[in-house]
Amino acid sequence: MEVIAGVSALSKTGPYIQANLPRDSMITTALEHIHLHHENGDGYITLAKKADRFKQWNFTFEQIEGVIHEWAGEDVYFSQNTLYKPRRRIETIRQLRSLYVDVDCYLFNLTPEWVIGKMELELFGQKVPEPNMIIHSGRGFVVVWFIDPAPVKALPLWQAIERYFAEQFKGLGGDTKATDAARIFRIAGSRNSKSGEEVRVQFRHPHRFALRQLQNDYLPELKPKKGQAAKGKKNNIRRLFNLYTLHHDRLGDLQRLIELRQSDCEGHRELICFLYRYWLCCFMDDASSALQSTLELNSEFKKPLPEHEVVRATRSAEAAAKDQKYKISNQRIIEWLEITPEEQKWLKSIIGREEKYSRNNKRRAEARRGAGQMDRGAYLAQAAERRSEARRMREEGYKNADIAEAIGVSIDTVKSFFRKV
Repeated sequence: MEVIAGVSALSKTGPYIQANLPRDSMITTALEHIHLHHENGDGYITLAKKADRFKQWNFTFEQIEGVIHEWAGEDVYFSQNTLYKPRRRIETIRQLRSLYVDVDCYLFNLTPEWVIGKMELELFGQKVPEPNMIIHSGRGFVVVWFIDPAPVKALPLWQAIERYFAEQFKGLGGDTKATDAARIFRIAGSRNSKSGEEVRVQFRHPHRFALRQLQNDYLPELKPKKGQAAKGKKNNIRRLFNLYTLHHDRLGDLQRLIELRQSDCEGHRELICFLYRYWLCCFMDDASSALQSTLELNSEFKKPLPEHEVVRATRSAEAAAKDQKYKISNQRIIEWLEITPEEQKWLKSIIGREEKYSRNNKRRAEARRGAGQMDRGAYLAQAAERRSEARRMREEGYKNADIAEAIGVSIDTVKSFFRKV
């Protein structure tokens, strides 16, 4: 097992050891942990700390070294994936860089060492791949797999694999609700105030996994078999994957709508918050985090609603998300939120029939151009030119066969020109 300088490491079977690092060593260890996880990353990284209140801020990878000294100490966390804007929510994810499972083995009165030993025998290399690192967080631990950096459009696939991994650890204390892409976990060198123990990292190997390879190895069901779609026999995992895609797109559309309206959403604030909390509960399966993110969304309005009003107005969204039977058509959402045709051009999933047809026509035209075919406008112009040339040649006394050969069409086509004129 490789040991990274500055990052505490345990043998795979060795005891949990407390290092009692001095402050300078804590800062160095924290930096090494972030570098190991986010090196060459793109976007913002969240640093968070529990004190009198929960404090969090977002920095680029290059900024971290200059500010990390302010975050040393107890209960310090960092984000596992990067963000495209300094706001930690799943719809602001920029790069997916890891998968993880939070294992609260202390809830089962099990020691981390015993549980890790059992995982090595029954899970690693069998139901899940060998993890890159294990973060010993003070009472439980977090299992982490590094992945090749993936864009946000891969989030539905990431979420499906993340949920699958978490389910494999459920019987050992795996938290199946701590599976959102905006999750933060404790950083090496900090201290868990509840247990008084230092957070340490066991580094196991440097290999990064490709999401598609993980899908092929562990969730082949996401790739329908030949003829399956035609028969309409989609299995539950495939259906869940499609729902992740839809819910994520709709969350992004609500955020984009707020931006398009420059945060002036008076008259629609309650409904936007309700839909946001509902779709987030469906996506995350973590009602507490969904509510917190909904309150943060509300704070972006030019005139935010009182927090108690947001909680009251969106409470039913949590219950509706449990069975995900609350279906709303795009047309209904467009009417409720009074989304204009111009606004729809900037949205991904909440669009009306006309915008949908417009996009389909555009895609078909682009496909024709890519295949070397002319678009409809050019085709019609060329047809009109041929018809005009055929008429001219007829007036000059040419026969249909001569006209057809001259303009490059069949004799029947030439005859059709003159039937129409």
